[in-house]
Amino acid sequence: MSKNRVLSKFGGSSMADAIAIRRSAALAKKQGSVVVVVSATHGTTNQIIALIDLALKSSWEEAEKHYQEIKIKHLHIIEDMKSSQEMKTTVLSLLQEMETIAKGVNLLKDCSLKAMDTVLSLGERISSAFMTDAMNEVGTKAVYFDIRKVLKTNDQFGQALPNIQDTKTAADMHMKSLLENGNVLVTQGFIGATEEGLTTTLGRGGSDYSAALIAEAIDADVIEIWTDVAGVATTDPRICENAKPIDEITYQEAAELATFGAKVLHPTTLWPAMRKNIPVFVGSSINSEERGTWIQKTTKENPLVRALAIRENQILLTLTTPRMLNTHGFLFQVFKVFNDHKLSVDLVTTSEISVSITINSPSILSKSLVRDLGEIAEVRLDENLSLISLVGSQISATPGLAKKVFSALEDINIRMICLGASSSNICFLVDTKEGREAVKRLHAQFI
Repeated sequence: MSKNRVLSKFGGSSMADAIAIRRSAALAKKQGSVVVVVSATHGTTNQIIALIDLALKSSWEEAEKHYQEIKIKHLHIIEDMKSSQEMKTTVLSLLQEMETIAKGVNLLKDCSLKAMDTVLSLGERISSAFMTDAMNEVGTKAVYFDIRKVLKTNDQFGQALPNIQDTKTAADMHMKSLLENGNVLVTQGFIGATEEGLTTTLGRGGSDYSAALIAEAIDADVIEIWTDVAGVATTDPRICENAKPIDEITYQEAAELATFGAKVLHPTTLWPAMRKNIPVFVGSSINSEERGTWIQKTTKENPLVRALAIRENQILLTLTTPRMLNTHGFLFQVFKVFNDHKLSVDLVTTSEISVSITINSPSILSKSLVRDLGEIAEVRLDENLSLISLVGSQISATPGLAKKVFSALEDINIRMICLGASSSNICFLVDTKEGREAVKRLHAQFI
């Protein structure tokens, strides 16, 4: 396979309307993209979720009003793009499928995760039809490609896990010859299929991840993620007006930022790129001349603190029991409860008789989880917390760092701190009402 193989992924904001789609198509041509991966048009995934929710809970008349809004939005794009008859037929057929599934959900008052994945896939399948037309309009040899032929997953509907080897094998079978014949393949993010061909999704935000998986499978040389912001910043500019653009960042640092709250990338995106050492570029499709951010294995400069992230609405669970003292197996019991509930944890600290654990959202905290944990220890819940992370180089090996952090936050109470598990970050919890002020102070101190 040839070198300089560029895969470009365009998010929902880059697919908002006919103007945005044409602009993205022109950018993909300029970049020499051989595979173009797209999200659903802006807001469509949320609209489909709302449609199914209405179909479950309301009359068909109420649900149909919402369906018509989705349909009209896409009919406007068809009209504005002066689309080919083939594309019109494809989009109208997909919209009809959406209506049929929603009617079925309304009739049965039931929607399985399997059915939900099928209806959610329609957003990407429609937008990729638009993008195929736009790519042909700017003079490329574009082909609409159904990624479900290639991106193979398990049957965990709603949050499917990819099968890396099967995906590579399918890419060689279905994509290799098309690429070698000079075609530009326009395809979908977010979706895949089981071995039996059933449609799956990779979870919210999974478009970036699926783009990286496809890049890995076709041995791409570069992954481009085009969004509505010009790369990664030193922190959220909405919180700190002095946030600066970052020219380059390591895979490890970017993964830490994404995991701990930065919105530019989905946390899983970087693992396929890391496995194949594929550089990732993040840029703005609206202002493509801006520098953007390169994410790669090594960088020229390695500052102590590269960036800060904040994740709000965190919960701290503290489990206390004398049985922890000088005994083994307690943490095994705790993590078994989380495993049984299919929940992951973030930060963990322990003392002689207590263990404190953070989880990401109140929405995943169930009464049954608290009950099961209560059978092995006394449980205390602290809510309305923010998790702040400093991400950079050799953080755990740098003397005096903690002193600078605590000095900057001397009148802000720190509820929990984690340092040492990664050389790239230090994390701590503060009350939500003080979280953004803490970010501003730390940004001023270190950046």
